[in-house]
Amino acid sequence: MLKRLIFWDFPRTTWQYDVVVGLILAFIFLTPRAVFNDQPRAPQVVRLPAHDGAGVFFVEAGLLNADSPATLNAQASAVVSKRVGRKAEAARVHPVTDGDGEPAGFLVYLKP
Repeated sequence: MLKRLIFWDFPRTTWQYDVVVGLILAFIFLTPRAVFNDQPRAPQVVRLPAHDGAGVFFVEAGLLNADSPATLNAQASAVVSKRVGRKAEAARVHPVTDGDGEPAGFLVYLKP
């Protein structure tokens, strides 16, 4: 019986087949996420090591879409403030591009 269970050697319309399908579905939906070390997607805002006493964050390109540097700084301040949970003010924002010249994100330097 164990060999038939392991190799799933039951005809499709039998109750044994239905039990095996039910066990598989129960395993999929009832197993906790921690068992497989499954983690959510990486954050879109990442804190980097401090630079000259000021905090530095990498923000993905899709989160900021400003036309002028002033609005870009304001948007970056809002995004980083939401991430850290307190008011943060961006001193400067530098775009980061990938190897093809496409925007990958922004480095946001906070005021100390």
